[in-house]
Amino acid sequence: MLGERDIGQVDTIDALADRIAGVQVAISNGSQATFQIRGLGAVDHQALTPSAAAVNVDGVFLATNVQAASLAYDLKRIEVLKGPQGAIQGRNAASGSVNIFTATPTDEVEGYVKASAGSFAHKGLEGALSGPLADGITGRIAGRMLFEGPALKNVGGPRDAGGRTEQYGLRGALAFDLGAESQLLLRAHAEADKGINPAPRNSGVVVSDHQISIGRDGLQPTDNTFSGASTEYATALGNWTIKSLTAYESFRQQYGFDFDGMPKPLANLSYYRDFEQLSQEVTAATRWAGGTFIAGLSLATDDFSQNYLIWCGELNASTLAGTCAYPGAAGRVGPVPASSAPAVSLLTHMDQKRDVGALFATLDLAIDADTTLTIGGRQTVERIEGAGFGQHIFADGVRALNNRSGVGPAIGENAIDENRFTGTLALQRRLGDWGNVYASFGQGYKSGGFNGEVANNVTHYQDEGLFRAETVDAYEVGFKGHVLNNLSIEAAYFWQAIDAPQARIFVAFPVPGGIITSNSLANLHEATVSGVDVSAVWRPTDTMRVTAGVVALDSEINQPASASGADNAAVFDGKPLPFASDLSATLGVQDSWSLGDAGRLGLDVFVKYQSEYFLDAEGRADRRQGPVTLLDTTVRWSPTEQFDVELWGKNLLDKDYAVSGYGFVGYNTFRSNPAMWGVSFKAHL
Repeated sequence: MLGERDIGQVDTIDALADRIAGVQVAISNGSQATFQIRGLGAVDHQALTPSAAAVNVDGVFLATNVQAASLAYDLKRIEVLKGPQGAIQGRNAASGSVNIFTATPTDEVEGYVKASAGSFAHKGLEGALSGPLADGITGRIAGRMLFEGPALKNVGGPRDAGGRTEQYGLRGALAFDLGAESQLLLRAHAEADKGINPAPRNSGVVVSDHQISIGRDGLQPTDNTFSGASTEYATALGNWTIKSLTAYESFRQQYGFDFDGMPKPLANLSYYRDFEQLSQEVTAATRWAGGTFIAGLSLATDDFSQNYLIWCGELNASTLAGTCAYPGAAGRVGPVPASSAPAVSLLTHMDQKRDVGALFATLDLAIDADTTLTIGGRQTVERIEGAGFGQHIFADGVRALNNRSGVGPAIGENAIDENRFTGTLALQRRLGDWGNVYASFGQGYKSGGFNGEVANNVTHYQDEGLFRAETVDAYEVGFKGHVLNNLSIEAAYFWQAIDAPQARIFVAFPVPGGIITSNSLANLHEATVSGVDVSAVWRPTDTMRVTAGVVALDSEINQPASASGADNAAVFDGKPLPFASDLSATLGVQDSWSLGDAGRLGLDVFVKYQSEYFLDAEGRADRRQGPVTLLDTTVRWSPTEQFDVELWGKNLLDKDYAVSGYGFVGYNTFRSNPAMWGVSFKAHL
């Protein structure tokens, strides 16, 4: 678990991975974070599929990988559960879950204001105010503004292509004590992102660290908005505690970037997205001398709509034709082109509706005074309906459906129906005052779906163009406890078998003048992940806290020729899973010292090491990121209990590394930010 101090300088959700061993994150399209836990998690830059690691904010499951992008303010704590969560948190939690908790209203008046400034024109302002409003009613309001200039240097064109941050956020909560052991908590939030997404770096462009090179045609502003509200009600009914959580979440996105990552005009990309989700969960829990029991019902529905446009040069907003030809458009015109003009742009539209229902339960049963048996399960029923079309646009404005290879026009609809059970079984034994040993079996499930990007022909919407669900069976043995009074340790060995793992598949095809790469999410045959996960917390003094973690794992794809053909087997068989470093390790040191009348001095140091990892499932040497060591530091001076001055630094070793990648013309990677520093001033009420 990460507390307030651990995440004090974390202003994006993906940055929490820098604090936890065995957790990696792929960041695509500027702000889409896809978590991998213990080597498992499909790396997907489209937004209509959830991650294999579930992300929950205040108990609300977020159904896409873009919703948590701007929520990292006024946080209370963050928990990461490793391994499949097959029961209570079982929706799309094949590798685990990331649980984010925002600060709640308090009975006493409290609040803070925090202002920061730093390198790359960093400016931030954040604050919160909380306390009683009336008898039995408390409230909290929090907000943030964050501005940063380009962190990457664009040597081929406009400076802003290196990324510009302009974010606003507002969050409010009201808590009602209704008496008779009943409480009601209302929450709402709204965020906006008005910056510019950083462009990728093309493998064929020679630049230095923290540099990209694109022309002015690829520069596009971002206009993203996020909002949501929830109602959480809890009451006692005899020996049972009944809880209800009703939530609504939505976002609207308009953004893009230079798709080819090169200075000359070739391909620009834009997304227009609308999304809404509504969810309802009810749980009932009871406790007795011999154990606890929780049962629940979860219902959810979401609607997703997207226009995905690729063009070259300057865009004509009315016809969607570019001023030059995107090379991939010509290959989609089919055997009988609808115009004699050249095909210059591609437009793909996708609508998806997902309805999910689940019944779940978990039982903790005391076999004797020192032994506990846990049994849990979740039955999930899911229906996903998708419909869309893919068009090529000619220079004269004529539009026609794509029909690559002449097998049928790119328009269609389909549906996926799933009925899955996932379970968990664990046995835990207490070893006196030392701690506990345990053995567990768990199952995870991540749903299938539609590919929302370029639709080549009718097969895009047929069964062969969809990707299926992936499932995980996980076994784990471990120990949790205290070796010394001031040293606690958790150690585990885990083994996971993944059936039909989802992965992004790249296919090269010829175009006039060269070759480009198309890609889509598909299923491999099988994969396994095994390893050791050790973490420790040491408190040598009253003020010093040392945290450490090490995860050593081995992942391997099993892709026999009988599963998908000899050529495909040669590409994937025996390769590691994407973003699955063989070794990751973290070290955190936090301490403070009295300065007498001058207050207190504090120091926080966080280091994370990750061995090399591959950016996709093909495991090619040119798509490999070498070992990375990250260093974040905060020096804190508190002249009084109400005021802090912090000098902070991120990525102080100035590492330039790939945070995700994709094939197109050559290979493109999104890059990390360089070393950043700043100063913050925080006043507490």
